[in-house]
Amino acid sequence: MDYSFPKREKLKSKKAIDLLFAEGKHLNNFPLKLIYLEGKKEPKVPFKTMVVAPKKSFKSAVKRNRIKRLLRESFRLNKHLVFNNIEGNYTFAILYLGKEMPEYHFIDEKMKGLLDKFLKKNRS
Repeated sequence: MDYSFPKREKLKSKKAIDLLFAEGKHLNNFPLKLIYLEGKKEPKVPFKTMVVAPKKSFKSAVKRNRIKRLLRESFRLNKHLVFNNIEGNYTFAILYLGKEMPEYHFIDEKMKGLLDKFLKKNRS
């Protein structure tokens, strides 16, 4: 399993992001929220992902960037849970909803729970 998080797996398209937030389904595992939408078939990329930390809760860009780094790292190391067990293409948005700065082990534990919930709900 490749544990990288290359550019082709990052969600950057404004149209795709707007569609994801308008029509996507969501799962919660507080303080994380996953918004997902089954997408178009792209043979090379099974899912595209973005991470979000709210400016309302964390005014400092340094803190928001730290949270996003933690979310990306946790997703990168746990994406094999989804990649190996799901059919189809998805777009993901992973949001951090908490009010305090998290520790990595806490985010990792919650990310695993969130991805397990996603698998149980969407197993093909």
